[in-house]
Amino acid sequence: MFKKILIANRGEIALRVIRTCREMGIKTVAVYSKADEESLHVRFADEAVCIGPAQSSESYLKIPNIIAAAEITNADAIHPGYGFLSENANFSKICAEHDIKFIGASAEMINKMGDKATAKETMKNAGVPTIPGSEGLLKDVKEAKKLAKEIGYPVMIKATAGGGGKGMRAVWSEDKMEALFESAVQEAKAAFGNGGMYMEKLIEEPRHIEIQIVGDQRGKACHLSERDCSIQRRHQKLTEETPSPFMTDELRQKMGDAAVLAAESIKYEGAGTIEFLVDKHRNFYFMEMNTRIQVEHPITEQVIDYDLIREQILVAAGVPISGKNYFPKLHSIECRINAEDPYNDFRPSPGKITTLHTPGGHGIRLDTHVYSGYVIPPHYDSMIAKLITTAQTREEAINKMKRALDEFVIEGIKTTIPFHRQLMDHPDYIAGNYTTKFMESWEMEPQA
Repeated sequence: MFKKILIANRGEIALRVIRTCREMGIKTVAVYSKADEESLHVRFADEAVCIGPAQSSESYLKIPNIIAAAEITNADAIHPGYGFLSENANFSKICAEHDIKFIGASAEMINKMGDKATAKETMKNAGVPTIPGSEGLLKDVKEAKKLAKEIGYPVMIKATAGGGGKGMRAVWSEDKMEALFESAVQEAKAAFGNGGMYMEKLIEEPRHIEIQIVGDQRGKACHLSERDCSIQRRHQKLTEETPSPFMTDELRQKMGDAAVLAAESIKYEGAGTIEFLVDKHRNFYFMEMNTRIQVEHPITEQVIDYDLIREQILVAAGVPISGKNYFPKLHSIECRINAEDPYNDFRPSPGKITTLHTPGGHGIRLDTHVYSGYVIPPHYDSMIAKLITTAQTREEAINKMKRALDEFVIEGIKTTIPFHRQLMDHPDYIAGNYTTKFMESWEMEPQA
């Protein structure tokens, strides 16, 4: 087992990893930018190393600085969390070259699954259902028009190096293709330095349902059932739940089997998710794989009583998995609490938290790194907390979430708490009748 793990991340996920390490008797090293000097992960780790100024490019994305921090503290493993370098094949490779275990996928696996066009081809070869579309990357807009005519409009143009909705365009007719194709290419080049595009059939009334998987070093994988991530705004998830209200036992079995097949086909090591789009007829199609821990992993932990961070560490140390698949015993919902103003187009709201009162009680979990007096820096993702409720039924979990949101007080900044409180009262949400288009047709009630 590892003696010391460096966490190459910040905020709540860094704190989350530190907590499990402490329970396992493993020493921890926090790395931080100058903007994060007062963050809780810095205080709770056994050691802390400043790796640069506030900008991510000069700190949390600066591989030489992170490797140097690991070497001077004698860390024998690095946990990358999510975001930043968690799916960076070069970082995984450099860790291996320095005899530091990267707690995550190998460079080869990230290369296979991190590039969406390559991932789709890999899944197709493994027999996992994929969305009809281009074989690899599109050469130009002329080829895009030809293929769209073959598979039928509407289609979706996607950046192969994409993420967070960048470089994606829905095209409903041929006369719109040229302008939308070019704007997607330009956006992808600006965001990722890669303008490569591929095309898929646009799935109407889609739900975004992902299957959590874990694979060990012997090529064995298991699944931990699904999470429904369909409530999204501009392709950014807002709330998640498990089990999905749209699922049937038969569909859960089929999607779970497909996810395990996908993971074992590449001998995947570590925790990851196989992401699917599911249409209104409950046909499911592989969308992408995330080769890391997910933001929303706590709801899976809650419904099957399973520490996913602990499992990541054990697998990285060579411990085999049981091979058993898991199915939810309870119902769990997560609301992402962001420092954003939901009444002002979700504009970021960094600043000082002057008052903080957190909810508690049975079935309430709060993963956060903030405290009263904490200053939220403007340089990073705006998520400041994850509020999770767990109960015997979905109805109970929703009622528990309403109560918890009513108790949750954060003053000094704007947050998405009012948005989530209204969502929990929305009749379509209560009925489980929602798709990834939900936010396009709903406006919040005015501020009281």
